Amino acid sequence: MKMYQVDAFTKELFKGNPAAVIVVNEWLDETLMQNIALENNLSETAFVKKRDEANYEIRWFSPTDEVAFCGHATLASAFVLFKDFTTVKTIQFHVKDLGIFIVTQDDDGKIKMNFPIRRAELITDYPQVLRDGLTKPFKAVYLNAQAYIVEYETVQDVLDEQPNLEKLKQLGKVRTAITASQPDVAITARGEGNFDCVSRYFAPAIGIDEDPVTGSIHTAIVPLWADKLNQKQLVAFQASKRGGILDCVIQSEDRIEISGYAKLYMQAELNL
Repeated sequence: MKMYQVDAFTKELFKGNPAAVIVVNEWLDETLMQNIALENNLSETAFVKKRDEANYEIRWFSPTDEVAFCGHATLASAFVLFKDFTTVKTIQFHVKDLGIFIVTQDDDGKIKMNFPIRRAELITDYPQVLRDGLTKPFKAVYLNAQAYIVEYETVQDVLDEQPNLEKLKQLGKVRTAITASQPDVAITARGEGNFDCVSRYFAPAIGIDEDPVTGSIHTAIVPLWADKLNQKQLVAFQASKRGGILDCVIQSEDRIEISGYAKLYMQAELNL
């Protein structure tokens, strides 16, 4: 069985967010998929099941859990499909509970993904452990189906944050009326220079201390900043050590386009 490892949201190797991609004709046993993801020890391993040349199902596994949505592994999967599995330039991913993701590839290799917006709501009642787990002052807290989104005063505060991951991990024990599972934590601030917004992302409860680039959470972060900045088109930067750039366009009240490049790092043969 062939597996690809792709750096997503980057044109350079060793930047962006690495994801593993495995294309299958039929779903593997869930325990096997989880074990493969654990063995890879990447933030996400994607499994893609072909329906036809233009239609695919997709599932994502962190080292510890299957997750409901992953943007960077969707980008990596589309890159692999366009490279080796299809001749069309537009494909559709069929996703449980989230509907259809429409993905296209430009002539220069840029991949554009049409996602549902997953808006975050401003909240004032949030767990004390969230406050205790962060060291910098913040302006507001939002929550969507995936994560707490904490708005910081400055980009420098986002860059300098050194969270207490053990405390943030305790958020995994918290259930809310909005989140379907344990909420992760994103921190964000208005951008400077070439970037409209800057963020970082922490998910220690599912085995990811800091995610390098998180496409899924930008379906909430970008609409938030689009409203604040009164603009439809934004360039977002996720300021992890690897870093990643996401070109984003608000297309309608409920859809967003998130685009980026990808770079193939490795093809491997699995012995299962």
